[in-house]
Amino acid sequence: MSSSRGAKKAGAARMRVGKYEIGKTLGEGSFGKVKYGRHVETGRSVAIKIIARDHVLRHKMVDQIKREISTMKLIEHPNVINLVEVMASKTKIFLVLEYVDGGELFDKIAQQGRLSEDEARGYFQQLVNAVDYCHSRGVYHRDLKPENLLLDSSGTLKVSDFGLSALSQQQREDGLLHTACGTPNYVAPEVLTDRGYDGTTADVWSCGVILFVLMAGYLPFDEPNLPALYRMIQNADFTCPPWFSPEATKLIKHILEPNPSKRITVPKILKNTWFRKGYKAPNFEKEANVMNLDDVDAVFNSTEENLVTEKKEKPESLNAFELISKTQNLENLFEKQKGLFHRETSFASKCPPNEIMSKIEQAAKPLGFNVHKRNYKMKLQGDETGRKGHLAVATEVFEVAPSLHMVELRKVGGDTLEFHKFYKNFSTGLEDIVWTTEQNQDEKKS
Repeated sequence: MSSSRGAKKAGAARMRVGKYEIGKTLGEGSFGKVKYGRHVETGRSVAIKIIARDHVLRHKMVDQIKREISTMKLIEHPNVINLVEVMASKTKIFLVLEYVDGGELFDKIAQQGRLSEDEARGYFQQLVNAVDYCHSRGVYHRDLKPENLLLDSSGTLKVSDFGLSALSQQQREDGLLHTACGTPNYVAPEVLTDRGYDGTTADVWSCGVILFVLMAGYLPFDEPNLPALYRMIQNADFTCPPWFSPEATKLIKHILEPNPSKRITVPKILKNTWFRKGYKAPNFEKEANVMNLDDVDAVFNSTEENLVTEKKEKPESLNAFELISKTQNLENLFEKQKGLFHRETSFASKCPPNEIMSKIEQAAKPLGFNVHKRNYKMKLQGDETGRKGHLAVATEVFEVAPSLHMVELRKVGGDTLEFHKFYKNFSTGLEDIVWTTEQNQDEKKS
């Protein structure tokens, strides 16, 4: 209860949408941002996907957004991100989603490498349970990959990002989908052709690639040249490493079958001997449906607008509870963990916020980054093209106490490893504004 009261007090200087206070940015995409939110009455944590109306209209994304909302309202499963509610203002659409705080499955692999066969199987079982449920509701994800698989604090897998999903009624008279989409390394060979494909078999293929990545620590199909990559996928040109068990190898080969009519189906995967080891059926909790499908259009022509309060011109203040939820480990404020490839990092400073912003700009420009400032936020855009396009870093200054600020840096574009290398160089230019504890200072001297 005390943390809930504290959140209300801090909320006086924060943006608010309906009954939610808006906090840190959890992710960014072409559609907009996903922000941390907190229900002011219950204290419930949520993730709020914020989509600008003009962006949706300008890029003719109305059908895509309606499809995403419709899809998520059809699905209530313990291994799928739950849609809590949908709100709209005159300028924005807000999708209020279940908050998952365990990070991406991708990060787990990046940090510790390949998983044991038993651990990989546990995640694969949860993934197949979710996919099976989606297919039973006529929903095909079409962009399954480790980056779209989140983990909650107890390690439960949650499928997210239904932005490229399709509903069964989108299939043409031939019963097939005809839109090529998804991430190249994970897409089925039939998706790469222009002859149409079945959403169920295409999702199964992606599940097989994910299982391979979990157990191997690398992709089965990985080639920088796209035509060469497509040839590898269409020929199912891959080899299982020697540490895969014969049973796992056999199942993966049945899944990564280039001919969709011969590919193993979800019902058969569910009965597979290797898959069944330690299997736990999904634990459903009875909850009321969020809303009826009829009112999807209401998001775009709602008359009851939610009032949005803009943030004041000083850095957002954080109470103790929010500070802990932001950092998870308070030591990260003062000393970076070594050897882990994080997509975000943070440090504390006793300098005034204007001085912090100025110092960040001075440190970034010599490294070849363009700087875009807005209030106490800044976006650093790299000039050079990396493995995954231009590296982009978002920074924001938060007030922890009148004389103490926390600075958060988060990769919003480009490669995670390149972000790690950038931060090593970038942080040397910030040493005189970073506040460290006396203990850390003593350790550095020794």
